[in-house]
Amino acid sequence: MDIYRFDKSQELFQRAAKVIPCGIYGHMSPAPLIPPTSYPFYAVRSKGSKFYDIDGNEFIDYMCAYGPMVLGYNHEKVDRAAAEQYGEANCVTAPSPVMVDLAEYLVDLIPGTDWAFFAKNGNDATIYALMAARAATGRKKIIMISGGYHGVSPWAQTPGHHGLIEEDYQNCIRIPWNDIAAFQKAVDENSGQIAGFIATPYHHPNFADNEFPKEGYWQTISEICKKEGIVLIADDVRCGFRLDMKGSSNYFGFTPDLICFCKAIGNGYPISALMGTEALKQVVSKIFYTGSYWFSAAPMAAALATLKELKKIDGPSIMHETGTKLLKGLEEIAKGHGYDLKTSGHPSMPYLRITDDESLMLHQDWCAECTRRGAYFTSHHNWFVSTAHTQEDLDRTFDIADDAFKALKEKYQK
Repeated sequence: MDIYRFDKSQELFQRAAKVIPCGIYGHMSPAPLIPPTSYPFYAVRSKGSKFYDIDGNEFIDYMCAYGPMVLGYNHEKVDRAAAEQYGEANCVTAPSPVMVDLAEYLVDLIPGTDWAFFAKNGNDATIYALMAARAATGRKKIIMISGGYHGVSPWAQTPGHHGLIEEDYQNCIRIPWNDIAAFQKAVDENSGQIAGFIATPYHHPNFADNEFPKEGYWQTISEICKKEGIVLIADDVRCGFRLDMKGSSNYFGFTPDLICFCKAIGNGYPISALMGTEALKQVVSKIFYTGSYWFSAAPMAAALATLKELKKIDGPSIMHETGTKLLKGLEEIAKGHGYDLKTSGHPSMPYLRITDDESLMLHQDWCAECTRRGAYFTSHHNWFVSTAHTQEDLDRTFDIADDAFKALKEKYQK
């Protein structure tokens, strides 16, 4: 099996490092890609489930741009809707009618919501949700889950990151996931001070197994929030529309006060949304919150087309089926080579790790070997499955995984 080289990626990165902080910054930085010499840094083309790097290598993409790609790269219907809107008007002095169309569609789609507010990034939606909770309650404190991710705002980052000061997160209370007693304790110890509770519908941290909510978890949390006047915020940025077209809260059987969407909502076009209940509409409307490109119409047209297509084809079911096949196949291949590959989370966005080495170095090596052969895996983050991944992709992935395990076995002489 051919082993890819990434000479041009490495050369371009050296140029980038001279004029761009970190060369490539943020979540797509080479830092978590270990070893970085086994990964492509720059993509020049994409289509369907694949992208092609600057060195001409083809990859079956199981990161899906870290989530935004859900129907496949360069999806014809989505791109056509965006192109038609670009041809009429995009970023103008007044918003486009498509903004109303999209809001109406979402309100009809997501149970328990009465309005939608649009921005660009998931971070935009979580900030606004935090502001809304504080404005609605007149309180300061927010309860969060340890290891949970809600964007790069100072309040959302864990202490110790560069550029933060203690005041940034002094009103944030972090508790363990799936621990109702810890939640109740935080509420009791801060009686009348908790503005909101923000969490993802299920726990999907980096470098750790993902966990579904325990039976009754969300129902009990919802009851406590309602009793205490706490705004319940579901951060559905990452898994929204991958588990359930009606939102992941519907999948797990609870109704939040606010829901944050992004990632899959526009199949790669820059758009996010905060949705909420009628009870919060008036207070939210009083908060000044805007952005230079938030009324951009083409991404809204793309989002409307994306959601309609996902609903038409029952995208969540397709991704669940494909993801289940992927995980079962990889687990069997690993077992055949004497390794234990543990999978967790939802099949549409699973987290994997080889349990034979607690340091994760073994798993990092396997992901790198797979990537060098054409299946783009990362070792630190959950993967993503799209409706564009085919059985042919899976069969090719299984061949790659098998060959990568052979290389691993030879390296570690197992």
